[in-house]
Amino acid sequence: MSITLILCAIIFGISLWGFNSPALFHNLMHFPYQEARDKSYYRLFTSIFLHGSWLHLLVNLFVFYTFGEAIEYQFGHLFGPVLGKINFILLFVLSGVLADVFTYRKYSDNPNFRSVGASGSISGIMFAYVLFYPLEYLYLYGIIPIPGIIAAVLYLWYSNYASKKEGGRIDHNAHFFGAVTGLVFTIIVYPPVVSHFINELLSVLG
Repeated sequence: MSITLILCAIIFGISLWGFNSPALFHNLMHFPYQEARDKSYYRLFTSIFLHGSWLHLLVNLFVFYTFGEAIEYQFGHLFGPVLGKINFILLFVLSGVLADVFTYRKYSDNPNFRSVGASGSISGIMFAYVLFYPLEYLYLYGIIPIPGIIAAVLYLWYSNYASKKEGGRIDHNAHFFGAVTGLVFTIIVYPPVVSHFINELLSVLG
């Protein structure tokens, strides 16, 4: 069984548990204000596996499975079956945790901000995918085809813009910094991806 499927099963199980246990949900969610006061930094990790609704959970699982399988296979091809899986897990965890770290720094004095979800991790994996396949189409709303590189630029721009506007329940900071973490991590573990990425873009020019 792939690591992607195992992580999907863990996310589903913990999210379902959280749906049925408000106490568990509260204890595991990302809550910067409380983390700054009781040092419950474990939440930076555990909140990745919780989701706020069935729609939130199912959409994230679908996106994660789609891109996760591709990147897990790519990492296995590049690094071998063991190191490939280790690097994939590191990509998933670091993208999610570092995304929450940046959110923590912004909202540690705001008692009203809370967040859950694997979006930071998924953003990191999506942007690793874009490095390897910048011209592959991503489908906005599952319908509108957009080349990966264009979708990536628009995603980063919008996440950065939206993160500066208060209100709403979507943690755009996590999206932005998860994506950046995914880019940086992938380049660190496999530097040739930069030249590959550039060559893929130049191929469009003939």
